[in-house]
Amino acid sequence: MKNIKSILPKAAVLILIITIICGVIYPLIITGISQVFFNNKANGSIIEVNGVKYGSELLGQQYTSNEYMWGRVMSVDTSTFTDSEGNSVMYAKAASNLTPASDEYKKLIAQRVQKIKDANPDADTDKIPVDLITGSGSGIDPGVSVAAAKYQVARIAKARNLSVSDVNKIIDKYTTGRLLGIFGESTVNVLKVNLALDGILN
Repeated sequence: MKNIKSILPKAAVLILIITIICGVIYPLIITGISQVFFNNKANGSIIEVNGVKYGSELLGQQYTSNEYMWGRVMSVDTSTFTDSEGNSVMYAKAASNLTPASDEYKKLIAQRVQKIKDANPDADTDKIPVDLITGSGSGIDPGVSVAAAKYQVARIAKARNLSVSDVNKIIDKYTTGRLLGIFGESTVNVLKVNLALDGILN
């Protein structure tokens, strides 16, 4: 019993030291390093131009106008949440949880296919890239495949009275290649392309 009593204070001190090191000192050091050397990434990779923040390059935004590039399908709710003042709408994201084998899902895909075809009657191909009609696991992917981006070029060029070449140049500028040249696929950042189309990004 005496041995246990003598050990307890030492154990308590050890736990306190470990808590301070792991719970205070280490997080502060890592946070400091990230802020100094990786400031943009540590703060959400926010795209900011002239003091205006347009969003994170890591999170998708929903575009529906013909003059913009459309991203992957998003399942968002804008009717449930607002900010603390009750003024600005806040987006809520949730998976649909529909099985690909369900009739409801097949009907939904058919509707999306028709919507894409109607919006892009001048597309170079009738084959719609799959990422334009299906959502991702997160539902907020920031990019689309190069094929999905190119599929929309004719529509965007027509809506903005631009040449196809000009739109393609913007898409090419904001295309990220495969990791190390072999992993994954090339993707186009939708938000960056749309900001460039608006003249916000160069």
